[in-house]
Amino acid sequence: MGPPRRGTGSPGYDIRHGQLPLAFIPRPRYAGRVNVHSAPLGIFDSGLGGLSVVAEVRRLLPAERVLYVADSRFCPYGDRSPDEISTRSRLIAAELIERGAKVLVAACNTASAVALDDLRAMTDVPVIGVEPAVKPAAAIASNGKIGVLATARTAMSERLHRLIERYASDLEVHIVPAPELVSLVERGILSGPECTASVARYVRPLVDYRVKTIVLGCTHFPFLRPVIQRVAGSDVRLIDSGEAIARRIETLLPQTQGNDQLDTRGGVELLTTGEPNAVGPLAARLLGEELRSRKLTLAETGHESYPPAASPRAALAWAASTSAGA
Repeated sequence: MGPPRRGTGSPGYDIRHGQLPLAFIPRPRYAGRVNVHSAPLGIFDSGLGGLSVVAEVRRLLPAERVLYVADSRFCPYGDRSPDEISTRSRLIAAELIERGAKVLVAACNTASAVALDDLRAMTDVPVIGVEPAVKPAAAIASNGKIGVLATARTAMSERLHRLIERYASDLEVHIVPAPELVSLVERGILSGPECTASVARYVRPLVDYRVKTIVLGCTHFPFLRPVIQRVAGSDVRLIDSGEAIARRIETLLPQTQGNDQLDTRGGVELLTTGEPNAVGPLAARLLGEELRSRKLTLAETGHESYPPAASPRAALAWAASTSAGA
């Protein structure tokens, strides 16, 4: 199967008001009059997986404020079309820019694979994407083989295949789409028989191929690291992109902004298109710290045909947001 077609658009319309064509959104007009130290980092994902990136940011940059958007109503992106993913990503980016974000992070491999160029074209705010950690995995592959666990959309993306061609063309690369693992995290199932069985379904084939280095190619997957490690074996290296993204953010911050110069410990605020009462507690559990959660309503005029997430095995957050008509 060829790479997915990316959503396109032409300039001149504001997507924040329901117009889907791409619009350029400059830094907020007030940005030059506020203390850049207090401006938030804007980070988003289709659901809660991007919190694995937030956790690394909190470790490296504890004084930073993080504004995190979970598009829970449309999670997971891995099952959606490129046009849907691009549209949702741009709508969320516009909201974060409007709220003063000094850096944007698409903490979703699928959104990065599909919409990163569109996001960078719509604003002069620095935009960081995540990508499967193929390069570092290839550098440490001990037996000429690596595995990549990813969503279905990332697995067939042009971006991933370019990474493999560039950094691992001389290696045996096994790509395994693992959509059920996203659902596990979104439902808060991080251990137990169901979790182990689902992880084994995707990891055992890599074990059978004697893969010793596995890329966690979705930001949800680090939350399942203990189970993945147990199934894969203690001699298998698991690689993800979270720490590298945190370091990249650090390089974009003003050089005068040392964490030791700030009086605050920062914090995380969660905005969700789902139901905050369902999404918030699980987000706090995954992140390991308290956070404030609020409802985010996005303009959806022009793409009502894109249905919100709903399935018999949907996460509580998905079911609650759908029933609430979010």
